[in-house]
Amino acid sequence: MTIMRMVGGGLLLAALAAAAGGLVAQAQPGASTPIVGYLPRGVAPSSVSLVPPAPAAGSATQARDAAASKRALTLMDGPRWALATEDARLAFPAAAETFSCALDVKIGPETTPRLYTLLRRTLMDVGYSTYPAKIKYMRARPFMVNGRAICTPADEKGLRADGSYPSGHAAVGWAWALILSEASPERQDAILARGRAFMHSRVVCNVHWQSDTEAGATEGAAVVARLHADPAFRADLDAARGEILAARAAGQHPTRDCAAEAAALAIDPAEQP
Repeated sequence: MTIMRMVGGGLLLAALAAAAGGLVAQAQPGASTPIVGYLPRGVAPSSVSLVPPAPAAGSATQARDAAASKRALTLMDGPRWALATEDARLAFPAAAETFSCALDVKIGPETTPRLYTLLRRTLMDVGYSTYPAKIKYMRARPFMVNGRAICTPADEKGLRADGSYPSGHAAVGWAWALILSEASPERQDAILARGRAFMHSRVVCNVHWQSDTEAGATEGAAVVARLHADPAFRADLDAARGEILAARAAGQHPTRDCAAEAAALAIDPAEQP
């Protein structure tokens, strides 16, 4: 039985399904190919073996999670909430622009085709790798406990049937941050900070606990380490380095409102009363 049939399907599964069925333009005009991950299914590190069991009710970790969730709820309907709503969307081509301000390059099939493909393929590898633990623990999400709104209300039904632990979005976001910081080391501080904020967006959206995102980051980092043993991944990563430098030299700057993004990112959920 496939993962898609075993769970109800939240935003992450929807994005994975869209990526698997979509087409992406290659460097050669007119050529296209279906998107698949770099790793055969089951080759990525097992999230069940890697992350600890989901925090139990009444545990110190659950208390810390509840406190972090309460602080994040103070950001509802503000600029940080709006950015978290954008971060929730993993559909391409929009998702490719998530790190464009941190990278200082417009990421897309026209400007950085190998990097664009790399992000789509690693979405598959990292996203699917979180589901063994999600299915095993089926942890209830914060909004199911506190009854408050989420930033993507249309997805509530699917999220209720999709385990909260570990966070697939956090796994993907942190994996992308690690990959991009390697592709553009001169921008690593900004890229890693954006990856951390991407993870926190899931808490701001009231769809994940803080420990969900931490476990997701652990899984994402483990998959990136495994990807470095794959020749196709390494080739695309090498090509992405050149594309980034060329795009930057050609003045291919982000089209996102980077000033507004920076202002929203300056609002740290951890510092809320």
